Amino acid sequence: QVQLVESGGGLVQAGDSLRLSCAASGRIFSAMGWFRQAPGKEREIVAAIAGTNTYYKDSVKGRFTISRDNAKNAVILQMNSLKPEDTAIYYCAGGSVFNVLVRGLAPSWGQGTQVTVSS
Repeated sequence: QVQLVESGGGLVQAGDSLRLSCAASGRIFSAMGWFRQAPGKEREIVAAIAGTNTYYKDSVKGRFTISRDNAKNAVILQMNSLKPEDTAIYYCAGGSVFNVLVRGLAPSWGQGTQVTVSS
């Protein structure tokens, strides 16, 4: 059974940092990424990684860093200088094709973790 379990969300103030983790089990994914969905908005890609390839949404470039922990089959999202507009449910996704995952068509998804940034 393939599972993706996110952790690390919470309530922080603007300018603070959070570190999201996503542990995968049942399968090793070539590509992994983080998406988010704010109330009333569509789900959007935040960052993705496959080998040495990375992708970042423009609004998070320079603030967020995605990385893999291959030993733990996990993907990490380090979020610095958080802004209220970063408030959303963050979802982890895993797949085998980087470009497909970036478009939001990953086959496996986690349940999500809430990130709330107060001003």
